[in-house]
Amino acid sequence: MSPVNPSDDAATARVLVDSSGTLREWNEGARRLLGHPAAAVVGRPAAALLAGAATERLPGPGERHWQGTLALRHRDGHTVRVRALAHRRPPTGGGPGPWLVVTPLERGPEQLDDPLVRAALTQSPCATLIVDDQLRLRGVNDAMADLVGLPPDLVRGLRPTDLGSRPQTVELEAHMTRVLATGHRYDMHTHFKAPGESRAHAWLARIAPLTDANGRVRGVCVSAHDFTEQHLARERLQLVNEASVRIGSTLDVTRTAQELADVCVPTLADFVSVELLDQQEPGADPAPASAPPVALRRTAHQSVNPGCPEALTEPGHLHHFPAASPQAECLAAGHAIVTEVPSAPFERWREEDPQRVRRFMEYGVHSMLCVPLQARGTTLGVAVFSRFRRPFAFTHDDVLLAEEVSARAAVCVDNARRYSRERETTLALQRSLLPRRLPPTAAVQAASRYLPAARSGVGGDWFDVVPLSGMRVAMVVGDVVGHGIQASATMGRLRTAVRTLADIDLTPDELLTHLDDLVVRLSDESGDDGAGEVGATCLYAVYDPVSRRCAMARAGHPPPVLIPPDGPPRTVELPSGPPLGVGGLPFESTELELAEGSVLAFFTDGLVESRERDADAGRALLVEALAAGTDSLDAACDRVMDTLLPTGGAADDVALLLARTRGLPPDRVAAWDIPADPALVAPVRKQAVDQLAAWRLTEASFTAELVVSELVTNAIRYGAPPIRLRLIHDGTILICEVSDSSHTAPHLRRARTWDEGGRGLLLVAQLTQRWGSRHTTEGKTIWAELGLLDEG
Repeated sequence: MSPVNPSDDAATARVLVDSSGTLREWNEGARRLLGHPAAAVVGRPAAALLAGAATERLPGPGERHWQGTLALRHRDGHTVRVRALAHRRPPTGGGPGPWLVVTPLERGPEQLDDPLVRAALTQSPCATLIVDDQLRLRGVNDAMADLVGLPPDLVRGLRPTDLGSRPQTVELEAHMTRVLATGHRYDMHTHFKAPGESRAHAWLARIAPLTDANGRVRGVCVSAHDFTEQHLARERLQLVNEASVRIGSTLDVTRTAQELADVCVPTLADFVSVELLDQQEPGADPAPASAPPVALRRTAHQSVNPGCPEALTEPGHLHHFPAASPQAECLAAGHAIVTEVPSAPFERWREEDPQRVRRFMEYGVHSMLCVPLQARGTTLGVAVFSRFRRPFAFTHDDVLLAEEVSARAAVCVDNARRYSRERETTLALQRSLLPRRLPPTAAVQAASRYLPAARSGVGGDWFDVVPLSGMRVAMVVGDVVGHGIQASATMGRLRTAVRTLADIDLTPDELLTHLDDLVVRLSDESGDDGAGEVGATCLYAVYDPVSRRCAMARAGHPPPVLIPPDGPPRTVELPSGPPLGVGGLPFESTELELAEGSVLAFFTDGLVESRERDADAGRALLVEALAAGTDSLDAACDRVMDTLLPTGGAADDVALLLARTRGLPPDRVAAWDIPADPALVAPVRKQAVDQLAAWRLTEASFTAELVVSELVTNAIRYGAPPIRLRLIHDGTILICEVSDSSHTAPHLRRARTWDEGGRGLLLVAQLTQRWGSRHTTEGKTIWAELGLLDEG
């Protein structure tokens, strides 16, 4: 069996007695005191050593400390009367711990005769104790004796750990040992409850070495300072500072309420719930508290117990509080209310709401503090603070602290409530301006994602897929500077402008030039003070599935990422161009050939840039996420968003567009060069009808023959050679295109009754789904689309 104390000596008698009264350990000091060797007494009842009754009562079953005088039987038969000190040690298994009984054999000199004690006591203004280089107590002053609850003459000669088994005492003795060895002072911060006190205090124990004239360390002086008030004030200030940082991180009512609960547990309370009055509609003032019972909606709660088992109501549920409840009384009074258990108000509440009170009693709630949440003259709800693990009730300072933190939270909740309507309006505007679904096209298969900023709300990021003539498709992604309704409205105007300019088949660089002029005008219209200055970036691309070529240009926007079907992803080399709104600077287009099945990834800078990483690092993550596979574009979009965006959302809004290119097989395209001779229109019609028969589109032959005849005749009569006819077929649409080298665009007009001509384009417009013209570098192209019911 291990000794009672590994560093024990013969100057103190120490014995260990288990809960059954059997002696378990016996040191050399005990042998010196009573003469019995350890082998003769260990394992025997301790009561066998008593020579008579104790002069003071022995410890009861629930006590942990005892002191008194014992009459003990010496080995040679005479009686030894000793003053003993005993305390329970921590248990090593089940049941109560053993008793450690100690008494010093060498008490040392009296306090006033010991120069070490006299020097320390005269210089220390607070509770002080002195130990020598063997960690034996040489003396304590009156303040320290009151603190440990023992008379000075009883503790002299003992070690600090002989006085009790608190962890703080063991820690104190370890620090003393270090000070003796190093000669350097040490400050120890701790909490414990002194005898006769109702609550624990915060203490600063200053441990300093005591040296003799030769500089040798001869002992240690410990002075204890009660800094409870300073500690509590520091805790309150820290909580207020933490609340100002953590509460109100977003304009979200639920999250703000949860932040209030999280900040106050466990610093201020063991359980916190936030109950809010219901709103008539999002963003409106909450309904005023009516006559009891008061309807409150649990918005958030937090507890020191995982899972909040003491909560009777889950967040989001509406519940009613009777008139006697602290919540209803707090709302009626308009100020904080503290309810103690037991008390007369608590008993009234128990009668009216027994189920809720029963749950509180199960977890030992003994003190509740209800604080109304008020901001800008409006009562929003109530915050409820409960204590069951802390043994003491809420004090006046606690009430002031809870009111301060709740007032800050109430302002944040009110801000979120007031701006929720604007956020809903902006979100609705944003949803209406962005495409709800991408149009199906024969040129690309597309998928997209849009995510508003976590804190700033929606902004000016947008994307679009615009079908063009000749089965081509335009893809655009842009970003307006700023957030909120103004940015969303500007984005809507730019998106509409892009669709309008795309409809007249401008090249990417020409389209961006016109868009740049529009942004300059919008910025000028916003005011001369510059507060409403408009700026944007944009990337515009046009893909032709017949030639499998893609032309694109960008205005200060991040270049797209290309994922070939048989290679790793790479960033497309594309001239940057100035952002929109600079004005007067040119844009440059780039054209590249894409293999069928290639994927183009268009995105805004909010996806790749953040406070944690720069754009290059974000682009590398994007390439890595896209390299994992694009078999499913929707799955690839989700993987990109999960990889690059934090859990709580991005600081800027994000737009992502993935487009997989398709190619039109050569057998779906037929083209002829047309001589500029009206007499040859009939053979051209015949060639077109034969091609439709080869495609098994005989049902469309009559309409297509009329359209081809009118368009070819119009080109021969008003255009300039060379003239070319092209038919394109993808299963649902038949496209007729006639190109010539004239740049004069045709105009639709209604012929008068006596006119011999002028009905050709009117006839084309009535026979087809849509028609139009586009300018090319060689001239112009007139096109018309015919819808097909089936393919054969």
